[in-house]
Amino acid sequence: MISARIGSAPPVEGFRFAGIRCGVKARGLDLALIASERPAAAAGVLTRSTAPGAPVLLCRQRLRGGRARAILANAGVANVGLGEAGLRDARAMAQAAAEAVGAPPGQVLVASTGVIGERLPLPRILAGIPRLARALDAAGLPRAARAVMTTDTVPKLAGLRFRVGARRYAVAGLAKGSGMIAPQMATMLAFLVTDADVSPPFLRALWRQVAEQTFNRVRVDGETSTSDAALVLANGAAGGPCLRGPRSPGARALRHALHAVAEALAREIARDGEGATKLVRVLVSGARSADEALRAGRRIADSPLVKTAIYGGDPNWGRILQTVGAAEVRLNLRRAELRLCGVPVFRHGAACGAAARAQAARRLRAAKEVEIAAALGAGRGRAQLWTCDLSPGYIRINAAYN
Repeated sequence: MISARIGSAPPVEGFRFAGIRCGVKARGLDLALIASERPAAAAGVLTRSTAPGAPVLLCRQRLRGGRARAILANAGVANVGLGEAGLRDARAMAQAAAEAVGAPPGQVLVASTGVIGERLPLPRILAGIPRLARALDAAGLPRAARAVMTTDTVPKLAGLRFRVGARRYAVAGLAKGSGMIAPQMATMLAFLVTDADVSPPFLRALWRQVAEQTFNRVRVDGETSTSDAALVLANGAAGGPCLRGPRSPGARALRHALHAVAEALAREIARDGEGATKLVRVLVSGARSADEALRAGRRIADSPLVKTAIYGGDPNWGRILQTVGAAEVRLNLRRAELRLCGVPVFRHGAACGAAARAQAARRLRAAKEVEIAAALGAGRGRAQLWTCDLSPGYIRINAAYN
């Protein structure tokens, strides 16, 4: 499997990026734009929350057409819970961006993230969009990544190059998210672009598969945002035949590339969870089905008891066993095994002893990346998720968020 480079990305033919400050947030960059020089195939997975933001509603409508030229995103205000006024603001943002980049009005997608229930400072945004368009640059992805940050502590971007025969392609992307992270679709935003040529129906199917195995496997606090959106654009600027289905030459390479970049971004979201000190990888195997493995994994990843134990360096396997049992999945204790940082702490219905517990505690305290492996002994279902520990920092951040 190819791997993505984190923190930087190669240029992607036909795409430019920008990030500026227009005054939505009290400080820092807060308005981002991704633009393609030509119409691109577009696909997205959006929050399943029944309280979606206006940008989500607009994207749902526009993604049906399968084509887009640009993605405009702001941080600081989420544009949620404002009814028709919020929809008007989202449309006005898209219209202004379309005019600025010379795109049809219906080919601009919009995303907003930040405080719920406040009205966007629309005049500031509209005044900033022409300046944002003038700042577009092939190397502008890092600034765009900074411009969508809210409680994030670092910008999140990744990319890679891949080959199909003699032709070279690129995939690059950015994401934001630190709290309110438990995506069900797909607060989390992710935007990926590629210069491969892909038909909209195939891109839509491919993106659903990739998002399910990457962004949908991230958990920070078990809260699904009103604004989650993972969007991908493919403009074909690198040439080559159009990929129309899974059997098209190059389709597998594209899928691997999109998956690698999306997984890298998903891991960075979990690593940067609000107040987090450790990235946690949860591996569930031996479940009766893939769905049961995922259900057990989500319980482990969301459990405050497990997450605080990881923060404290406490190899308390009982908390893991308890939350898997509470998920009401099939569990064969006589065949089950729990490992922490590679150390077996529970096996075949019994604890593995004081020495194993002490070894696991040492590894937990020293590690920046922790692995929890739960083998349920009931079948062949598997799942992988990423989460983080739970520290007092999470409380400090969210007690003061406004």
